[in-house]
Amino acid sequence: MSAVLSAYRALIAGGELRPDATQAAAAERLAELATALEAVPKRGSTLWKLLGRLPDPPRGVYLWGDVGRGKSMLMDLFFQHLDIRRKRRVHFHAFMQEVHHRLHIARGSQVPDPIQPVAATMSEEVRLLAFDEMIVNNPADAAVLSRLFTAMFDRGVTIVATSNRAPTDLYKDGINRSLFLPFIDLIQQKCDVVALNGPVDYRLDRLGRIDTWLVPNGPEATAALSAAFFRLTDYPVEDRAKVPVEELDVGGGRMLHVPKSLKGVAVFSFKRLCGEARGAADYLAVARRFHTVILVGIPRLGPENRNEAARFVTLIDALYEHKVKLLAAADAAPEDLYATGDGRFEFQRTVSRLNEMRSFDYLAKGHGAD
Repeated sequence: MSAVLSAYRALIAGGELRPDATQAAAAERLAELATALEAVPKRGSTLWKLLGRLPDPPRGVYLWGDVGRGKSMLMDLFFQHLDIRRKRRVHFHAFMQEVHHRLHIARGSQVPDPIQPVAATMSEEVRLLAFDEMIVNNPADAAVLSRLFTAMFDRGVTIVATSNRAPTDLYKDGINRSLFLPFIDLIQQKCDVVALNGPVDYRLDRLGRIDTWLVPNGPEATAALSAAFFRLTDYPVEDRAKVPVEELDVGGGRMLHVPKSLKGVAVFSFKRLCGEARGAADYLAVARRFHTVILVGIPRLGPENRNEAARFVTLIDALYEHKVKLLAAADAAPEDLYATGDGRFEFQRTVSRLNEMRSFDYLAKGHGAD
């Protein structure tokens, strides 16, 4: 039995996972891939010199499904127990930032087609690329993906990816999506597409341990939300200083700094999101990018900070419409957040939405679900 499958079954035996047929099937497919990758002779071996060509890369795996179904957990097991040298696990968004940086440097060298040297260099660095959270939400990424990955697949790279979306739903309704469609075809040609929509939502189980709206702001609420972040992301608490930051492209050449971002969970302060001049486009970008938002430092609202209150209303509308889970620390319960003064009546819809967002029915919905 492969190390990947042994580790998965040990988690079930230990009670950390529940039996789940779709999850087990995905684990078996990843175990097969690990075996295939480990069986390929090392680069430069006599066999490949005799054949005079690179080995055909093993077929990859594209895992997709709702939040909390164990996609990232399975990828972690696969990557941890895969015994090859040239492997890399990276968040897809961070990978694309690196690609664009390398393309910028290549263009400065005035090469005819900068994608080719970038693909060649990256292919020398890895045999296996493991992407967490494959999501495409801007035209710059969409424009290069097909040609970049065609070149990397031709050079022997295998990919494993997780996503909340089926390949055919990537970059849905995006600008010039027709130019992106060859990438979808490429994924389906080079990867087995495995749906992971079993009955158990592990993140919902973890969310059920705490109230998602904590009052008041302060050390106790901050500690509870910090603990929730690490439960939701399976990130070691002792590595808290290494939690990645992110620069989210919100359109129009503007970027939004995300102080903590991991596995679709983002942490913001109220001051960062609502205390600065922002609009609906910013909040829509957040809602599309993250399935869970942790928001701290929400003050009492009223006529004296009506601009911040208006932005907060727009933020909640965007999160609600995209079924984003909200964990928050505030100075008051939703009903008392905007207690008096002009604008209180209009705020009641937001109160209603905030309370619905705490309900089990809301929390059970997938990100972006209708």
